Amino acid sequence: MVKKPILKGNKIILRPITVDDAEGMYSSLSDKESMRLTGTQDSFTFEQVQNFCKRLETADDRLDYAITLPDNPNYLGEVVLNEIDWDNQSANFRIALASESLFGKGLGTEATHLIIDHGFRELKLHRIELEVYDFNPRAKHVYEKIGFVQEGVRRDVLLWEGQYQSAIMMSILSHEYLESNNKPN
Repeated sequence: MVKKPILKGNKIILRPITVDDAEGMYSSLSDKESMRLTGTQDSFTFEQVQNFCKRLETADDRLDYAITLPDNPNYLGEVVLNEIDWDNQSANFRIALASESLFGKGLGTEATHLIIDHGFRELKLHRIELEVYDFNPRAKHVYEKIGFVQEGVRRDVLLWEGQYQSAIMMSILSHEYLESNNKPN
């Protein structure tokens, strides 16, 4: 099983998601703006969310972390490296804050930086990729700040409230990240 250590930043702590996070995760599914930004159109029962969280505890092809504060272990969102391809040293990245009230506080930026750093330094990944919808320039800016570069666009992949939206494909390679963060590997 892949090791999932606690990752500490200046503002937040990332800890592996457990079944105890099901309530916070389920609650976040009612935040309209978070759902829009992630393109989530499905609805889920509490039992489905609980079973999902339970499966994450032993998953070997992904790292799912709860975003928390140092003085409060409650779930504020999640940051994930999934679809890990160990043979090709690559993974997909995604993040979701639980509520619009958490936007603009730097929590997502720090969570992204912490897990990308862990992916390259500890997991020895070579490539991390993501998709961000074209109506989310704030997230695209954060990814660019960390070093992700745009590779292409998947046109009209999401039908949201009667309008098609495109997904911007971005990636970052280990040497790009490590060179810009000036820490030895």
